[in-house]
Amino acid sequence: MPDTQFSCAKCGANSCTSADKAFPKGCMSIKAEEDGALEAALAEYNTHPEIMAVARAAAAVEAEFYCKAPRAEEIVHFAKKMDYKKIGIATCGGLIEEARIFGKILEASGLIPCGVACKTGRIDKTNIGIPEEGKVKPGGFEAMCNPVLQAKLLNEEGTDLNVIIGLCVGHDCLFSMYSKAPVTTLIAKDRVLAHNPAGALYTATNYYKHLLDLE
Repeated sequence: MPDTQFSCAKCGANSCTSADKAFPKGCMSIKAEEDGALEAALAEYNTHPEIMAVARAAAAVEAEFYCKAPRAEEIVHFAKKMDYKKIGIATCGGLIEEARIFGKILEASGLIPCGVACKTGRIDKTNIGIPEEGKVKPGGFEAMCNPVLQAKLLNEEGTDLNVIIGLCVGHDCLFSMYSKAPVTTLIAKDRVLAHNPAGALYTATNYYKHLLDLE
């Protein structure tokens, strides 16, 4: 399939991080300026106080804690800069211990954790059309992950910020779609790589080189 447009994921110039570098031909920065997307994006910050507040708090956390604090701590600092109080935890049932520890960290920081596990509701997968052979272990009850319910329950709790801990690929999408509060991720699930999905990218030219030829 031929390239249809410039992609930052294929660019090595990194011109957007420095004021004295020229943008390469077809650069997204040039496109954004030409089609008005850059101006429109800036307008979002300048016309919506809540968007500006998040942007400024995020920049402040970056400036103060970059390469100094782990992500769990950065989330705490961000929440405090935003004056958030109640923090939702949308967790995978398999990472409930990690969620419990993070909840303790929140409490120690004066915040209020509210966790909801993915299997809450205990609904069998057949209720959403998954056949028995489509289960991890066919032939018996197997609870579906229910990110829509997780989001709705946290919405009812009135959480100020929701934190994803290990939701499956796709389930994290659904949770973010239904969450009324802003969403950030503490742990991206990757059971093969001890929840370090970047490891596959670092080894894509050797151990996981099959990833470059999935077709």
